[in-house]
Formats: sequence, structure tokens, C-alpha cells
Amino acid sequence: MDIKELYKSKLISLDDAVRKVKSDDEIAVGLGGAEAAGFLSNLHKAKGRVENVSVITCLNMGNYEFCSNPDMRGHFLNETWFYSGLARGGHKFGTASLIPSHLHLAAKKRLDYKKPNIFVGSVSPMDNHGYFSLSLSVSYEREYLENADMVILEVNQNLPRTYGDTAVHVSEADFIYEHNTPVIELPVVEPSEKDLVIGNYIAELIEDGSTLQLGIGGIPNAVAKSLENKRDLGVHTEMFTDGIVDLYNLGVVTNRRKTINKNKFTASFALGTKKLYDFVDNNLCVEFKSASYTNDPYIIGQNYKMVSINTSMQVDLTGQCCSESIGFTQYSGTGGQADTAIGAQNSFGGKSIIALYSTAKGESISTIVPFPSTGAVVSLSRNDVDYVVTEYGVASLRGRSIRERVRELINIAHPNFREDLKREAERNYIW
Repeated sequence: MDIKELYKSKLISLDDAVRKVKSDDEIAVGLGGAEAAGFLSNLHKAKGRVENVSVITCLNMGNYEFCSNPDMRGHFLNETWFYSGLARGGHKFGTASLIPSHLHLAAKKRLDYKKPNIFVGSVSPMDNHGYFSLSLSVSYEREYLENADMVILEVNQNLPRTYGDTAVHVSEADFIYEHNTPVIELPVVEPSEKDLVIGNYIAELIEDGSTLQLGIGGIPNAVAKSLENKRDLGVHTEMFTDGIVDLYNLGVVTNRRKTINKNKFTASFALGTKKLYDFVDNNLCVEFKSASYTNDPYIIGQNYKMVSINTSMQVDLTGQCCSESIGFTQYSGTGGQADTAIGAQNSFGGKSIIALYSTAKGESISTIVPFPSTGAVVSLSRNDVDYVVTEYGVASLRGRSIRERVRELINIAHPNFREDLKREAERNYIW
């Protein structure tokens, strides 16, 4: 059959796509800006006829009623690898639950447990050869597409066309519907003065020719600004951000000294502003690959001078990092923090860096603590942290004993809490 005719034969309406959902189904959608916004915005309409539907997501960007409305409990459950505002709100209603996992194993582990009934992928329009692009994420989307009983594609003419593992042929889809909506954007967070101080400390640890993994937020954005005098940096990251585009435009990032995927940006998803999306659109030097590749510590470790830069909410005096929960309250997820930190340590000249503010809640609480708060999840083992950075300096933990770590970490705690930390360390034999 002619490609265009094949496309037309699979066309349905958005309402018809939602009608494909049945009770007890497991549905998977894309990550972040790649989520099928049209489908998720209308999924709640199936409430009257379905129960016990699992929706597999990661880093939701929209405020979707299937999760935000407490009346959806028992009908839909947002099972997600990474909490954002939607899941945090739905958690208290019982409409959201976390799937704990390292990102590079997320798809494999869930698929070992349960195969999806439906995969709904958000794609850019079909080209003349019959191929769509999964566009902004292939973190787990390709694996889910290949394992689903039914594949539905949401075609959005506004999505950028990207390269790597993003190609989907029209023959792989069971149904297609068109839904043109603005691409989901994540505004750039301007770094504060404190962020810039931390960013400068981190920049001092990064050598010319290093390969970087950068996240998003005030501190990572400050790191990007602080790297403007570096040379020949490379990028191998799970998340492609606006800050990386800025460094490329300044000539700081060239990817020329990378040891694998040389001369290319390597990422599993992109999330940011239109500037970022315009940059990745039809850009042959940007290669999106599954997180099973980008986040595999063995792969990461092959990069020359790989530097992993992540943030945390709490670090104890031995170096344990609580990065995803506030006590028992789930805030985000493990994501790729451990993946990239472990991978960086396997790299020749690599470094694992954790950054955080020294205090929280208006400087009333120290984030450097004798031991984690009750219920707090340890996202990164103390074995996998080389440096911890606050606005008060850099604590070097690599190869250090507990006694030495205690001294280093107290030195970068807020001055108001240092004496208390010393007393608690003595009282609890943390040495």
C-alpha cells in the first residue's frame, strides 16, 4: 500500500483513541515534553466505563484530570518514575504512585514485570519515506512501543524532528490521530546569587575537554554560566537543556574530545524552551538515544573526564544523598542520579558532584545533617559521591574516611549549624 494511503487507513479521532482504553489496561506515554498531551487531557472522559487503568509516565508536565481529580481514584493510577507537580498533588488522593528505579533500568524492569496494552507516542509529522520522529524523548519510549499490544501515535506538527533512536515507521502504528498543540515548555530558571557562587565552585572542578551531564534548575543553569571560559567540553546527558545550547553558541561545547559519540551531543530527552527545540530540530549533531544507553554506567564511564553534576535536598555527614523525598513525602525520583554518578567514577579523570544549598526554609534547617531525616530516601550511596558543593565551598569525599568526610562536610555547612553538627557527630560516634 502507498505510504500516504497507509497513513489515512490508520487515522482515527482523538475521542476514538481514548475509547480504545479498557478496564485493567496498562497504558504508557512519553516523558516530559514528549507526553501525548491530547490523549492525557481527555483520558478522564473514560472514567464512567473503566476501572483500574494504570498510566505509566515520567515527569508529567501537564495538569491532567485523570490524576488531579480525586474522583479518579480506582479508575486511573498514574504510575510514574519521577514525580512532578501532577503526581505530588495526586499522591494524597491515591491517584499517583512512584515506580522506584534507576533510569537506565526503568523500562527493562517494568517490562519484565508487565507488558503494556497500549503505548501512546507523541510524534512529529510523517516524512516522505513513512517515518515519524519520537521527537523530544526516547528515554523508554522505543522499548514500550516495541512491546505494546497496541501502538497509537499522536501527530503534532509543532514537534521538532530529531535523530538517533527516534524513527517510527507508519507500519509500526495501529492507529494515528492528529492533535496540534504548542510544544510543552519549561521556562529557564534564572540563577540566584547563591546559585552563581555554587556554580563557580563547580566550574573550578571541571577541566577543559571534560564531558558533562547537566540537569535543570537554578544551580545547573548557574554551572552552565560559570563554564563560559572553558574549552572543548562535550555533552553526554540524559536531559538536553537550554544551558547546553548557550554553551555551544559560545564555542565552549564542541564535542570534539569525546571518546564515544564524538562530535555529537548525546541525550535521551530534551526539555526547555523554544530556543532549545529549534536547536534540536533537524540537527544531525544531536543524537537522542534510549536511557538504557545514555544512562548505562558502563557506557558513561567510557567518556573522557566525565563529570556528573546533580543536586540533592539533604546530605548526611557520611555522604549519603537524599535527593527525592522530604521525609516520607515523595518529591521527585531517583531518575539518573546514581546512573551518572557511578558512570563518572568509572571514567578516566571523571568526577561525581552533588550540589545543594546549605539550608532550607529560610535558613532555619541545615541540609547537611548527622543522619537522614526519618523516612528520607537515600537516592545516592555515600560510596558514589566525590564532591559535595554548597555556597560555603567544596567538600572532597573521594577516598576519604568517615572522620575526614565529617570534617569536610561540616566545613561547607551553614556557620549557624556547624557546632551542632560537631556535637551530634561526637554524640553518635560518626567518625
